[in-house]
Amino acid sequence: MTIDLTATGVDPLDALATRIRDRTATTAVVGLGYVGLPLLVGVHAAGFPVIGIDNDEAKIDVLRSHRSHIADIADSEVAAMDRAIFSENPSPLAQAEVVVLCLPTPLADGAPDLTMVLTAAEDVARLLRPGMLVVLESTTYPGTTEELMRPILEASGLRAGLEFALAYSPERIDPGNRDHRLDTTPKVVSGLTDRCRDLAVSFYSSFVHTVVTTSTPREAEMAKLIENTYRQVNIALVNELAVLARDLGVDIWESLHAAATKPFGYQPFWPGPGVGGHCISIDPTYLSWRAGQQLGHRVEFIEHANEVNNRMPDYVVARIAEALNDAGKPIKGSKVLGIGVAFKPGVDDLRESPSRMVLDRLARRGAVIAYHDSFVPSCEIEGLERSSVSLDAATVAGQDIVVLLTPHADVDVHDLVNRAAMVFDARGVTVGIDAPNVVRL
Repeated sequence: MTIDLTATGVDPLDALATRIRDRTATTAVVGLGYVGLPLLVGVHAAGFPVIGIDNDEAKIDVLRSHRSHIADIADSEVAAMDRAIFSENPSPLAQAEVVVLCLPTPLADGAPDLTMVLTAAEDVARLLRPGMLVVLESTTYPGTTEELMRPILEASGLRAGLEFALAYSPERIDPGNRDHRLDTTPKVVSGLTDRCRDLAVSFYSSFVHTVVTTSTPREAEMAKLIENTYRQVNIALVNELAVLARDLGVDIWESLHAAATKPFGYQPFWPGPGVGGHCISIDPTYLSWRAGQQLGHRVEFIEHANEVNNRMPDYVVARIAEALNDAGKPIKGSKVLGIGVAFKPGVDDLRESPSRMVLDRLARRGAVIAYHDSFVPSCEIEGLERSSVSLDAATVAGQDIVVLLTPHADVDVHDLVNRAAMVFDARGVTVGIDAPNVVRL
């Protein structure tokens, strides 16, 4: 039963602070993808009662059967949440005291699409009551928490910072990398007011070792965009250098590995077929869009980085065509085996995957496409649903070219090189293998 704390004379946020410290505050996570599910697992492991909300019924059915739908979370971790409530509708939010929104924020025609976040905020507003903490983790542009989230929630008649708390804490999940865990990765936390921030800090400190605060949500929103823009721009730099180096007769991989030996003032980034996922391929555009909206000009570094990285799938296709041509074979009719369609190793995420884009373009030019990806059992390529093939000797030997796009850790690259007629390496994973049948980006 829900108690109206304002009617009892108890300050609702003081009561919430106590329940967070005691880890008895029921916590709901809305959006159970690569960010939300690990968060739900972490909150549960800290001792909080949990609720998981996602409008994907198939995903909820999988979780209810004590199985995980993402590679980073084991089935046993989901099974451990045997008392968790999983729902495809928002009604269980009525039982929550802490609500964390972890929803996708894609682009639509080059502009941020916050539809899912704002719809979830409206769901929360309908069930909002005194003594709740609402946290947004989705990546967005500076000002979203204050300008969009706050008015929606305050339409409930409750006041942010007085009767409920509102905070922003950008996600820092690194899918496919178990070395970067939720509990050991520093968490940036901000609040609409000092009190909101303190409640959010208390909550996250219960399952994250290091919490870093900013003075307002705008700085935290900006911090997330800076992190992803840094990666986007530097990946674009090495991609552009990779194209340039070939024309200069330079082995870019040897040069980059040599540069990486410098112990100060340098961080290595590596070329590839482009960038994918949500963070690098989409998030920096939020910052450039916001600058254009408020200042009248977009961020040229970001715009150029987008152009460079977006050109890479076509460049990789051109290099593959050249390698086939040198072997006396046209693209049309050539058998091409793509190794990996996910956007990065260790995940099954196809969002904005440049590897998939390369295979799509090759298929459109008439290549006979097959792919192998242990994380993605089936994938649509150029309008056709295909299944991952095995890497048996006959399959590999039957290809005109094997293209290393996103080789997961379980791919034996040396074995592929030994058995394939020709290998195109778009990721630099064959560096150190001296073989005449290997062509590198």
